[in-house]
Amino acid sequence: MVAGTERARRLLHRVTAGIRENPVTHVADLPAREARHTEWPSWADPRVVTALRSSGVERPWAHQSEAASLAFEGRHVVVSTGTASGKSLCYQLPVLSKLVADDKACALYLSPTKALGADQLRSVSALDVPGVRAASYDGDTPMAERDWVRAHARWVFTNPDMLHRGILAAHSRWARLFRKLSYVVIDECHSYRGVFGSHVALLLRRLQRVARHYGSSPVFILASATTAEPGEFACRLVGEDCVPVVEDASPRGARTVALWEPPLVEDHRGENGAPVRRSAGAEASRILAELVIEGARTLAFVRSRRGAELTALGARRLLSEVDSELPSQVAAYRAGFLPEERRALERALLSGELKGVATTNALELGVDIAGLDAVVLAGYPGTLASFWQQAGRAGRSGDDALVVFVARDDPLDTYLVHHPAAVLERPVETAVLDPSNPYVLAPQLACAAAELPLTTGELDTFGGAAAREVLDRLVADRLLRRRPSGWYWTSRDRPHYEVDIRGSGGEQIAVVEADTSRLLGTVDPGSACTTVHPGAVYLHQGSSYVVDELDLESGIALVHAEDPEWTTSAREVADITVLSTQERLDYGGVSVCLGEVAVTSQVVGYLRRRPSGEVLDQVALDLPAQTLETRAVWYTISPELLEAPRGAPVDERRTATAPLESTGSLTATAPGESTGTYGTSGRRVAGGPTGATGRPPEVGTPSEAGGALGTDQASRTGGPLETGTASEAASPLEAGQPSPTRGPFEAGQPSPTRGPFEAGQPSQTRGPHGASQPSRAESPHGANQASRADSPLGTDRASGSDGPLGANQPSQAGAPLGASQPSGTGGALGTDQASGSGGPLGFGGAPGGAGLDPARIPGALHAAEHAAIGLLPLFATCDRWDIGGVSTALHADTGEATVFVHDGHPGGAGFADRGFAAVVPWLAATREAILSCECPAGCPSCVQSPKCGNGNDPLDKAGAVAVLETVLGAVSLHSARHDHGVAQAAAN
Repeated sequence: MVAGTERARRLLHRVTAGIRENPVTHVADLPAREARHTEWPSWADPRVVTALRSSGVERPWAHQSEAASLAFEGRHVVVSTGTASGKSLCYQLPVLSKLVADDKACALYLSPTKALGADQLRSVSALDVPGVRAASYDGDTPMAERDWVRAHARWVFTNPDMLHRGILAAHSRWARLFRKLSYVVIDECHSYRGVFGSHVALLLRRLQRVARHYGSSPVFILASATTAEPGEFACRLVGEDCVPVVEDASPRGARTVALWEPPLVEDHRGENGAPVRRSAGAEASRILAELVIEGARTLAFVRSRRGAELTALGARRLLSEVDSELPSQVAAYRAGFLPEERRALERALLSGELKGVATTNALELGVDIAGLDAVVLAGYPGTLASFWQQAGRAGRSGDDALVVFVARDDPLDTYLVHHPAAVLERPVETAVLDPSNPYVLAPQLACAAAELPLTTGELDTFGGAAAREVLDRLVADRLLRRRPSGWYWTSRDRPHYEVDIRGSGGEQIAVVEADTSRLLGTVDPGSACTTVHPGAVYLHQGSSYVVDELDLESGIALVHAEDPEWTTSAREVADITVLSTQERLDYGGVSVCLGEVAVTSQVVGYLRRRPSGEVLDQVALDLPAQTLETRAVWYTISPELLEAPRGAPVDERRTATAPLESTGSLTATAPGESTGTYGTSGRRVAGGPTGATGRPPEVGTPSEAGGALGTDQASRTGGPLETGTASEAASPLEAGQPSPTRGPFEAGQPSPTRGPFEAGQPSQTRGPHGASQPSRAESPHGANQASRADSPLGTDRASGSDGPLGANQPSQAGAPLGASQPSGTGGALGTDQASGSGGPLGFGGAPGGAGLDPARIPGALHAAEHAAIGLLPLFATCDRWDIGGVSTALHADTGEATVFVHDGHPGGAGFADRGFAAVVPWLAATREAILSCECPAGCPSCVQSPKCGNGNDPLDKAGAVAVLETVLGAVSLHSARHDHGVAQAAAN
């Protein structure tokens, strides 16, 4: 035990006391870190230094002084240090010094959440530096105050939504600010990733061109949690070179990190009799209650809004059995609350009136809370950056603290609690964004042209050739007019209010109590069909409601108060159509492809479950379908390979030649010709299946934006309502979501006839699936969330070693996979499988077929699809809520059995590309995850999904293993013979 962790260990002993089987799989004590101070910079204004000293900052830490000095010298700078490392002072010192020295200078502060912006405004206001006039301008700012802010505020605190709709859209009214704009602060910039981050990147380029128009050139100061390659990421975000500051000189208290696997529920079975574990939320409720009884101030991070409510409710119920006064010390905090409710909770949390709070990621970047004793993470938040950001909320005053990571009923979470090196020793990811995504670029260029006419010389700023191509489409659609002096917006109405930078797909759905007409909260339209469908149980501040009616056209869900003994989860089905193929690799009967697809999804019913996980029944629904055009990775298998006995020779000359586009047959597209820019270097990763290097490609998680196909943003990390969007605002004009009926930028959906940014439905003249061959769909909401019931993923059952992907494990179908794979300490997630015998993957000899009877093929593909979705986050560092899948025994576009895994965002967010790049280690890990589960016929820990639209039927666990081994064997053999090879470098 590390010195200084005594209190944290006592708290851990408290929460595990009395449990029959200890659920803790690993405990790590992280040592404290000493501070490194320096003197105040000579350029710092004495009045500012005096104010900071009065606030308790006697001397700055070394990294604070370094970053502040770089910014004062006019260098763009990004500070990437841990939670509670004092990043605020890095920008407060230069900005306040400038504002004091020049009474005309102005500054702008951007944060991804309202809570964080409000907290930083309080911090600056408390310094009481004369003449600063700091003010908030967000969706909660009363209309009467907005004119004052425009006319007088010198440091404006806002968010990207209001910058987009309220400031740039009316920049002439903000001329005073722009003329003397000296600094732009971008706080928690690592949260700007994926589709949302791509929008923000272009938004910042628009900000710079408007500032130049008024004669200013602001310095950018970016603050980030610890992230890989912060300088490169900041450069992609702001379009300017940024100097990284990464040496953290702040003190940190010791922390005890406990990994926790919930026990199996003995008396209940899940769907089709599968074993289930206690939910992470139920475990978090009990842990939270125990910590509150102990007097420990605790945050419990829960993945969904409803989960946060249930966790707080469960903790209050347990506390009521101990002391009637304790339940009032626990509350839920999440987006969707009314502004006054959020502010009241924040005040109670800061004052210590609340001891325990169950929250979504809304507080991951929010209020600066000092003195927390413990943090509970109910489920992996999607990235290591978010994991450590949430964990860093504990021990912020320098004392030791406890962090408990509770695994959800999910294969990825279970893998992590049994492989602590994957959490504690792996470097954090690089955030990924793609400003060249046409679904993002088109509306952003339209907004830029509406602000100021675009000129040819500005195109490089917005992507060069990609921008010119999109502009040509906008001109063809008569949205822009091309003149010798540039591109001009053609309408009197500005496009800003129809462009949703967070991708939630339109105006918010109001949740209204029918009897009283009281507004309870809001739900984004993308997730409305899954969260407030008729019959759904909706929770608000611990009270339970049942939805009576959902009117999508009016944007209202009517509910009544009721406390049923069950919860609900939506079921949906999906069909998929191949629109184009950018890359294709053929391996003798197996093809691996990357391209663009159209996914049509429809919620068809919902399950009612008891809190134990027991399924009561399934209720049918009739809701409208939604269509998403996005990117996907898919593989096809010929009938000969599927049905041939294992070990039988296969004609290597045969390759898939079925047409892949509606316009005719398709040949393999050269890697350099594929569209989009993904990866940490800004280049697409092209070529064969790559990424097996002992670690996964270092990419970031998806954007805070959700997929237009109804990604369940109410139940996933980083959803737009968890990040303080303007949709929570009172004013629909300046902070609301776009109307789905307003015009060409609807919900980020492309039109097959007008361009990549308009709403449109794909052609329905041909079915996406073969006759009598039902697709087996897994939507972005329903990626496999169940954990393994038995041994950890990759445990070597033959020799007892702990190889991360089953090193030296005997294959159930023949040769071992990856005979010389490394152990789980270093390469836990992306093992080097290239050194096995007989070929680059260790498959000896020619692969045979899967040996499947035709009746088993749909279930085998369906099971392989579910498992692959659950394991892709190991390699794409995405969130499983942001990907979906479809499988079918005969797909009309490929002509063969096909398994698709697709992004849940319009235009894609890079996850399918990462899956294509790492297809070999990804599918190998999927195979081993299925083999490692000891259930006889498939369960939530391996191949079942709780939101499968087909009710997890049919599923063939053994068939899935045969399919995956057949694919991997074909890839291994033909990679070696045709020199495709398996790349030895991560797809960075």
